[in-house]
Amino acid sequence: MKAMYDVLVIGAGPAGSIAAKTAAEKGLTVLLIEKRQEIGDPVRCAEGVSKEYLKKHVEIDKKWICADLKGARIYAPDGTKIEMAEEIAGGEVGYVLERKIFDRALAEKASKAGAEVRVKTRAIGLIIEEDFVKGARLMQLGKEYDVHARIVIGADGIESKVGRWAGIDTSLKPIDIETCVQYLVAGVDINQEYCEFYIGNEIAPGGYIWIFPKGEGKANVGIGIIGSKMGKFKPRPVDYLNSFLEKKFPHAKVVEMVFGGVPVSGSIEKTSTNGLILIGDAARQSDPITGGGILNAMDVGKIAGEAAFAAISGGDVSNEKLEEVYEKRWRSTIGHAIDLSLIVKNCFINLNDVDLNSLAFSLKDVKFERMSLLDLLHALFKANKKLLWDLRVLFKDAAKEVAKSKM
Repeated sequence: MKAMYDVLVIGAGPAGSIAAKTAAEKGLTVLLIEKRQEIGDPVRCAEGVSKEYLKKHVEIDKKWICADLKGARIYAPDGTKIEMAEEIAGGEVGYVLERKIFDRALAEKASKAGAEVRVKTRAIGLIIEEDFVKGARLMQLGKEYDVHARIVIGADGIESKVGRWAGIDTSLKPIDIETCVQYLVAGVDINQEYCEFYIGNEIAPGGYIWIFPKGEGKANVGIGIIGSKMGKFKPRPVDYLNSFLEKKFPHAKVVEMVFGGVPVSGSIEKTSTNGLILIGDAARQSDPITGGGILNAMDVGKIAGEAAFAAISGGDVSNEKLEEVYEKRWRSTIGHAIDLSLIVKNCFINLNDVDLNSLAFSLKDVKFERMSLLDLLHALFKANKKLLWDLRVLFKDAAKEVAKSKM
């Protein structure tokens, strides 16, 4: 490793790799580090992603794709089924990826663009001089290195140490995080063209269970439960998942298992400081409803790489400049969507099973092939105004946007 780079990216997930690739394409010298020995392993998500959004960032390689989905099926506690086309089913429905291959491919693209990539290399502290982040102290194979950079990009995941070292509060309360468990199971007979979601307080309080097909009789079967619904004397997420699996797929064989936390709190108050930017889960930029973060991570990674170039080429990496070229930009786009999703999450999280069944029943005659997600929520709201009164702000905002477009 060199002693000096324009940009040091800490964490080689989708956010970090896209940031490194974007900055390198702009002609900046970039070091991308990953603390694990293999990029993309272990997998920590259901691996679903919207086709159209993915195509915005990369040319699709069939080697990444396990399943090509037509849509999603949501099951209420009483078994009522709602079927949605992939176009409105959210950012996690479209392709089911093989994340181990996908994440490595993104890092390879960063490398081809000119970034230097190092695995088994972790940050153990930041270099801070005169209130500016100037780089990081790294450890690789037992040796420590001081690496300076004009901008450090923290893509080190939930409760980011990089952010904390820079004085940004990245801690999470139980209500802000979902504890997730996922099995890769084999020997299951499922429709390979649909993912499935199961809601209800008996099977996943404050969360949901998902099934994403992965071809050849395999599927990701997982659960996410919000921390405020867990307790010392309550079942653990893995207990709920085991119970579901025994009933749904009694003969399935578990071949892999992963645990992890997903931020569902909305974004943190501050995502930049002098010489430093936070992206992805480190900035809590995942969707508060689903916990999905791949597409948001890629979007903010691109914005961060462009922001780094703008700040460095302008000779100003202060917090004021980074707020202008990074923070304000992502908050006006992705951030707005995250804020709206948080409103929806907070409205739905405390509904009981009777309420959830009622909502599902109110949609039984609605056609979902072409309507947007906002249209779906509006249909729910009109049929259940008392139950979903907190959602009214969504449609006020939508009306304002329509009015602006006509001016």
